[in-house]
Amino acid sequence: MQPPRILIYGPPGVGKTTTAAKAPDCIIVQTEEGADIVGADRFPVASNVAAVWEALDQLENDAHDYHVVALDSLDWFEALAWAEVCRTHKINSIEDLGYGKGYVAAMDVWRSLLSRLTRLRNKGMAIVLIGHSQVKRFEAPDMDAFDRYEIKLHKKAGDLCVEYCDLVGFATMRMTTREETTPFGQKKTKAVGSGERVLRTAARPSYVAKSRYQIPEELPLDWAALVNAIREGANNG
Repeated sequence: MQPPRILIYGPPGVGKTTTAAKAPDCIIVQTEEGADIVGADRFPVASNVAAVWEALDQLENDAHDYHVVALDSLDWFEALAWAEVCRTHKINSIEDLGYGKGYVAAMDVWRSLLSRLTRLRNKGMAIVLIGHSQVKRFEAPDMDAFDRYEIKLHKKAGDLCVEYCDLVGFATMRMTTREETTPFGQKKTKAVGSGERVLRTAARPSYVAKSRYQIPEELPLDWAALVNAIREGANNG
């Protein structure tokens, strides 16, 4: 079984970086601040695509004891990818190439990222991509449009990352509901957070998720729980 390629996305502060940092022998390639808070081994925050390539090439070519590499975060890397397109084409904005052309050009940067990550995977490293969530309107061809949580990326880049990964998990807080009575006697249903952080691994209308492993549709947001579920699914498959 090859090391997994995992994408964890969700709202700020839910524990995405902390989850990755708890992986034994993990190192984080930073495109934003935050890994220092959880005490993980990390490269300096990358200010451009070249710095990300340098970090990944170092992991590929130099001797080390790391077995997990995490990129934190995808949406901040996307900003670097757009800046790289602007630098290459000598333009001020990714929109300057014309309708949609800048985002198409950025896909070359994304493919280069995934190619480098694949080489690390082939050397035995698990891949963890960390992203933020956004709520977007989804236009389904066979039903009315609805809102859902998606990865905070341009659609082309988001689709590529989802396709690349073996598991895409939506990190969130478990919510419960309770009924309250207003001073005027009206009944209201209120959502209340339980404080439990979970990772949802099966697609639902309200969020994007997927898994190529036979694992539960919901897990604790915890690295050990996730890895154990993947291993058990592989053994039962």
